[in-house]
Amino acid sequence: MGTTLPAFTPVEKSLYLTLGGRALDSRSPHPVLNDPTAWEIAEKVGYDPATTSVVASQVRDIALRAKKLDEVVRRFTGQHPDAVVLDLGAGLDDRRSRVTPPSTVDWYDVDLPGVTAVRREVVPPRAKVHALAADLTDPEWLAGVPADRPAVIVADGLVAFLSEADFTALLNRLTSHFPTGEVAFNGYTRFHLWAIKHYRGTGSIAGVVRHPGFDDPREPERWDPDLTLVEEILLARAPEVAEYPAAIRWFTRLAALSTAVSRRGTTVLRYRF
Repeated sequence: MGTTLPAFTPVEKSLYLTLGGRALDSRSPHPVLNDPTAWEIAEKVGYDPATTSVVASQVRDIALRAKKLDEVVRRFTGQHPDAVVLDLGAGLDDRRSRVTPPSTVDWYDVDLPGVTAVRREVVPPRAKVHALAADLTDPEWLAGVPADRPAVIVADGLVAFLSEADFTALLNRLTSHFPTGEVAFNGYTRFHLWAIKHYRGTGSIAGVVRHPGFDDPREPERWDPDLTLVEEILLARAPEVAEYPAAIRWFTRLAALSTAVSRRGTTVLRYRF
């Protein structure tokens, strides 16, 4: 694809933020996620991760939340080798290569048609891995996905780009489609989404953020009564913080003393249905 970037829409371009973060993490002295395929994919689409606006602390947040979502999928598929995996808003993330689930798992990388077309060119094909082009606000997009098996569904960064009504409808469709499973995504407090719109490092996505955010991790239980919160992962308290550079480590550990302050940073929320 040379050095010409794909003609993505503003929403689709948001994938460069997380792709750049994962790629830069892979080249850092102490990587959190350590995913060299992120840099390789960036090169294939002509994107230079060094041009990303994210700062060092954001790179670690992006890498760590991806790692925590990987762990959710790895644990679930280990317990349910017949599972279906949905990675919603997968972008150009090759999560499947990091998780390596049992060969009996069906994996669906779901994103908008423009992203999916590029994904099919730059992410190596694998058995039982399906690149599914879909608008997640379309009520029919799940029609071709098996409905008789347990499912683990992850969404990295997706919530911010859906309105509360659209995200609620998506959750309802997912829990109605599968008999049982888990949903995990990174949460966004109201402060967090305010900061995205005013912070230099995330200015590239400010214009496409649609969700108002939510401060209570149990709020999605009210949107979909089939959901039960089973884990709130505060990244400020993750053991990986011990490997952060001194200044970032000190600031993060200070934030970790307060749950309220920790929630203003990055969290990963896991629900069962």
